[in-house]
Amino acid sequence: MSYEQFAYLYDELMQDAPYDEWVRFVKEKVNKYQVNGNHLLDLACGTGELSVRFAQEGFSVTGVDLSADMLSVAQAKAQEEGLNIPFFEQDMAYLEGHEEFNIIGIFCDSLNYLKSDEDVIHTFSSAFSHLKNSGIFFFDVHSTYKISELFINQTFTLADDHLSYIWNSFAGEFPNSVEHELSFFILDEQSGKYDRFDELHYQRTYPVQQYSEWLKEAGFEILEICADFENIEPQDHSERIFFIARKKPSY
Repeated sequence: MSYEQFAYLYDELMQDAPYDEWVRFVKEKVNKYQVNGNHLLDLACGTGELSVRFAQEGFSVTGVDLSADMLSVAQAKAQEEGLNIPFFEQDMAYLEGHEEFNIIGIFCDSLNYLKSDEDVIHTFSSAFSHLKNSGIFFFDVHSTYKISELFINQTFTLADDHLSYIWNSFAGEFPNSVEHELSFFILDEQSGKYDRFDELHYQRTYPVQQYSEWLKEAGFEILEICADFENIEPQDHSERIFFIARKKPSY
């Protein structure tokens, strides 16, 4: 199976993801902090599901992802909806050639796929340099609790007629990191047999304080840290942590 086929599979697997909640959350905070402009950069945009939804809500969206196949799916999706969204194949830690944006977002815990401290630091610096003064930077990550207690040494399964998977999670090399071993079984309707496709995914997160320090070092002012799509501070059992930061104006 090609990665492009997996990209379509990804959309099916993620069909219950709370995309509308991400859109609602961003719109709420953009209004709260009176962001002056609607040009939004969707980093690690994947198959463009959020890019399309933001565009449908009136944002002027640009998407960036490292996977050409994911971007191919994203472009087709945007065209099908009659939307003109430019997509670029780039590493979000090393952006180049873009104008400045009013809003930059890294959604769906995509930041957790970066493997090193340096990658996260470079990503924050890259976002800072591509924001207009007083622009807003959003991202969400898995909490250390979710990685250590809800992922590591857990097994998840799905058994549908046309698609099944076995998903095993193991402790990664570094603290608060996890490796996901996924085996998919997809029905070939012509032969009536199942094709197997294996994926290995790595995720790593950090304590809230560490993210906060890196944001400040990059030049950001932290506006808000909250959890699980709610306007509450992270708790011990919070699963998804949201950061909203602003680029301090430079004169």
